[in-house]
Amino acid sequence: MSAAKKIKMMLVQREMTLTDLAKALNITLSTLSIKIKRDNFCEKDLKKISDILNFDYEPVFTDRETGKKI
Repeated sequence: MSAAKKIKMMLVQREMTLTDLAKALNITLSTLSIKIKRDNFCEKDLKKISDILNFDYEPVFTDRETGKKI
């Protein structure tokens, strides 16, 4: 699942709009909309968004052969 889709789901759970999130991130709505449309978020963005929305952010790499998570 894309980061953009996950962010949209979190916004629904928190009853927030993209406008609310853009204000909290101190960026314009158009900037956030472009990031959502292109699914273009760096790890720093995702950490900040998760903090604002009160979610944990845990990036994980999983070995496809063993299932081991790194």
